[in-house]
Amino acid sequence: MASTEAPAAATGAAETGAAETGAADWLCTPEAVRAQARALFERCAAGCSAHFTLQPERLNACAAEVVATIRANYPALDVPPHARWRHFVLGGRDRWAEQVAALSLSALERARIECELAIVSVLLDAGAGAAWHFRAANGETYARSEGLALASLEMFCTGAFGGGRIGTTAEALAGFTPRALAKGFQVTPANPLDGLEGRAALIASLGRTVAARPDIFGTPARLGHLADHLLAKGPALPAREILMTLLDALGPIWPGTPVLDGRALGDCWAHPDAPAPGLVPFHKLSQWLSYSLVEPLGRAGLTITDLDGLTGLAEYRNGGLFLDAGVLALRDPEAASQAHALDSPLIIEWRALTVILLDQIAERVRAQLGLSPEHLPLAAVLEGGTWATGRRLAAQRRPGGPPPLTIRSTGTVF
Repeated sequence: MASTEAPAAATGAAETGAAETGAADWLCTPEAVRAQARALFERCAAGCSAHFTLQPERLNACAAEVVATIRANYPALDVPPHARWRHFVLGGRDRWAEQVAALSLSALERARIECELAIVSVLLDAGAGAAWHFRAANGETYARSEGLALASLEMFCTGAFGGGRIGTTAEALAGFTPRALAKGFQVTPANPLDGLEGRAALIASLGRTVAARPDIFGTPARLGHLADHLLAKGPALPAREILMTLLDALGPIWPGTPVLDGRALGDCWAHPDAPAPGLVPFHKLSQWLSYSLVEPLGRAGLTITDLDGLTGLAEYRNGGLFLDAGVLALRDPEAASQAHALDSPLIIEWRALTVILLDQIAERVRAQLGLSPEHLPLAAVLEGGTWATGRRLAAQRRPGGPPPLTIRSTGTVF
């Protein structure tokens, strides 16, 4: 039977961090993501996990798979960061670049518009399910992340979030409905989208939250004023400050997640083996959004530092990589044939192990490529990288390429 005591070192680090800043505020930092995830990782490494075993001897082989993917996709090793902008490049065309080239925008206005696009598109990116697809105007069909990206881009550019104009308004966001999302994403009984209601509710909650925070979104309220708020912190800004600003500004949008000390914690979950305060944060969408804001803010003149201060993304492609590559194994193989809730201890632990393993695989990938963290930051390892390799291995092992574990999607996390 697995012990319920976390390793002392991990517990002590977590409790110190929480005590210094307040538990709720600490859980909304990337340091807390790593600390709480490491506590569960160390339990697994010690053989105390009820759900997984760890085979660290498989890490080098797993890194070699990632290196093969990077060399195939980026032969010059010029890997960009993992960001929403990559998914707008489809069929050899950069769909957003084509749109923005037709607009006469100042550097600041472009940053505002691109912050709006990134936020809305990322929030709509939770897993689509295996049955959904999106048909573009030219007849091309896309599924999963690429389909979600293109659908959200087309809705954004045709004014679905901006009262008929490109961009967003707080009013249009607050009034967003499942019917509008179903229309824009071409949802029918024959083309179902997982988490339709949850996604639409997230966008509507975003609009209400923007209107309620003039300190960040200005008066009149506009989502794009987030760019002004962050640029004012310049000329240089650590990447973690983007994340912490997003978690402060957008915390109230997340439904059904823990509230501690009056603060909504978002993508943060209770686990029986987690150190005090018993919660494991991931902030997956918020961290991916942080990565996605680096380029727009950079074009507007803000230097983003310490990109590796953020963590790897605890989602099913990165997590699936470690199961499919044999770094992790299920104690109960039958768990692979069951659907699991987001708040189940098995899924929370899988995500925590993924965070730590991404740091470890990044070191091995850099070593095999002979590159430094400056030349290949974690965000580039994700893009080059672990996400694409997870998808490739899934396609090799299962028809249609689903992940090795099935999660019941709410449309608000993955």
